[in-house]
Amino acid sequence: MSDSPNEIRDELPSDLNVTAFVGPYMFPDNSRRRIPGLIYLVIAALSFALWVVQRDSESALVSDGFLGAAILLSLVGLFSLSSSWRMTVDEKLALVHATRAVGFAVGHASAQQVWRGFRSRPTWRVMCYSAQEPPLQRGLVLIDAIDARIVECLVEANPES
Repeated sequence: MSDSPNEIRDELPSDLNVTAFVGPYMFPDNSRRRIPGLIYLVIAALSFALWVVQRDSESALVSDGFLGAAILLSLVGLFSLSSSWRMTVDEKLALVHATRAVGFAVGHASAQQVWRGFRSRPTWRVMCYSAQEPPLQRGLVLIDAIDARIVECLVEANPES
């Protein structure tokens, strides 16, 4: 293999490059889904308009597939808009709410963002271990990322101890 300057090489996107880490990772907000949702709706409207204008002509370029594409893109666009929740709870606040919910002093904990339901409501899944060494208890808490409501809380003795 040659290392010529014109050679194309795979590389990680800058936001995933660990060597350039400068601070805590910020989870992207689900409200970003509005942008592709609006793009889908605009393309659907253009496809429908083109189909309406050209449907009576014997055009070889515009067929009933444009109507099908307009319907499909409209459905996808509406789904994207309906699932573009604005999150008010970040992972740090989710850890605070989880600590309150489990009822013991938390040592190690981790948060993971997941989505619930048909409209993909963002939820934090927080796993907590008690502060003792080794931990005597563990808890799993699901926290709604929109209104900070505790969706579910499970606390049990740590079977690993």
